[in-house]
Amino acid sequence: MCYGCVGQIFGPISNLQPGRTRRAFLADSVMVAGAAAAAMALPGAAWAATGAADTIFRGGPVIPMAGSSRYAEAMAVAGGKIVAVGSDADVMALKGGATKIIDLGGRTALPGFIDPHTHTVTGALITAVCIDVGYPAYKSRAEVFAAVKAKVDSTPPGTFLYFNNFDNLLQGGDPALAELDALAPAHPVMLYYINLHTAVVNSAALKAAGVGQDIGPLPGGARFGRDAAGKLDGMVYEEDAVKKMLVGMPKITPEFAGRAMMDWLKANAAVGNTTLHEPGVMVFGNLLEGYERVAAVSPCRTSISLMFDSMVSGNRYKDLPRGARASQVPGTLMSLYAIKIVGDGSNQTRTAAQTEPYLGGTDKGGPNFNAADMHKMVAEVKAQGWPVSVHCNGDAALDIALDAIEANYGANPPTGVNRIEHCTLARTDQVARMQRLGVQPSFLMNHVHYYGAAYRDSLFGPARASRMDAAADYVKAGVPFTLHTDAPCSNIGTLQLVQAAVTRRCIVDGSIVGPEQAVSLTEALKAVTINAAGQIGMAERIGSLETGKEADITILESDPYKVDPGALMGIKVSETWVAGRKMHG
Repeated sequence: MCYGCVGQIFGPISNLQPGRTRRAFLADSVMVAGAAAAAMALPGAAWAATGAADTIFRGGPVIPMAGSSRYAEAMAVAGGKIVAVGSDADVMALKGGATKIIDLGGRTALPGFIDPHTHTVTGALITAVCIDVGYPAYKSRAEVFAAVKAKVDSTPPGTFLYFNNFDNLLQGGDPALAELDALAPAHPVMLYYINLHTAVVNSAALKAAGVGQDIGPLPGGARFGRDAAGKLDGMVYEEDAVKKMLVGMPKITPEFAGRAMMDWLKANAAVGNTTLHEPGVMVFGNLLEGYERVAAVSPCRTSISLMFDSMVSGNRYKDLPRGARASQVPGTLMSLYAIKIVGDGSNQTRTAAQTEPYLGGTDKGGPNFNAADMHKMVAEVKAQGWPVSVHCNGDAALDIALDAIEANYGANPPTGVNRIEHCTLARTDQVARMQRLGVQPSFLMNHVHYYGAAYRDSLFGPARASRMDAAADYVKAGVPFTLHTDAPCSNIGTLQLVQAAVTRRCIVDGSIVGPEQAVSLTEALKAVTINAAGQIGMAERIGSLETGKEADITILESDPYKVDPGALMGIKVSETWVAGRKMHG
């Protein structure tokens, strides 16, 4: 994920409307903050005086994801909080003259879905300014090239063209520099890979960016690829190298950025997400002020962790508690939890750090930071009182991360959950070590959904590929895990993750990859509800439908326990509620 690029591309997002005075901005902020605060209030005086619920949900199964019973018959909400979950008779006893009854009509209510690793700012803005050439629409290299050529032919020469969502595994491998030069001899062109760690550019783009043959390695494992003769081959790896290619990006106004973010958040609410956690926000200018403003009127809760290089930005919230519980920004649906470090790259481009070579060669990828640097960085995070999240796709990177976590935090620290982002390939000894330390993984289960066959046949072989996103091992070890989309690195939609975790089916060839790592539907649903709440420091507030928790609810048209596992992602999301307010449906 190219986190730092956000500031380079888009600049500060400080308000949603241009030309507003500070007085007007503050007045408007107070208004929306007041509305958000009201939504998050305790049940309050009206509830205490009358004992009547604001809203009652009945007429369909309620799945609390807590307690010993799978189903309840009804649920009552007051002041944005859940005040009762149980039998229809008991809950309906809380009905007052002003109580609104939501007839589920056979639909199913669950705790609101939580995507614990998605990129709101990046996803919103890259989607808004780049041209999508992703796999869903373009199944082959020829189709991608045709789309690029069509845009080139309709655009004035010299215009820098940015394309996104290119998938080297599913769309025919890495394009060659000569191929892009032939497609666009007079236009700088960049194809940004869907993994957001990699891009490929043509000669005109290298020239426009001032990147010459003398360029050397850059910080954080960033570099420009070279061919057998040592010449630049158009490949661009990791954040600092990608940033150099952004010289042609259009200027983004705060108004445009605000609209793009709200569109992204609304799209997430439409697929049942009530909370999004953005890991690794790189702060430039007034980005956090803008984030707070959007969060004050967002249809989803927004949780963030800061990138290590932006950790000082957390001082803006120095008066908020930090550690095991998320730091809630007053008057908004925004909270902060943990600091993010990117330990390696992507398996798809063989830049993730492995202890064994990728298939067909001796290359093992490599870490972005050596053990000494990782230890120092984790120590700084610990000293500031934050938990740490480390991106590790390869097992070699995971060794480095766990060494640093153990040395600095020890086991089960009071600062909260330390977690491994993606944790794609972990050995059994590493699973045991994570259990001992209290470190939890978050899986991009769409790796299995899209790339299971490619991991097996092109990258790792059957034995190693069967252990990708090894969720069942963590269930056996008693280690909570979560599922995430890493959007825009894969499409938004939580039920697709649940289906992949339960079936382990790859959609490309229909094969089952690592069937022994499949988990039950209950474990998969916990991974996107209560476990996810725990990994962002909010388990006491959201993640299950229990008395006293905030009324974040996803309503599905069908009961997932009564649907074929292979059809879970096809269940329609009917409504989404956050803090007792309907946000979608």
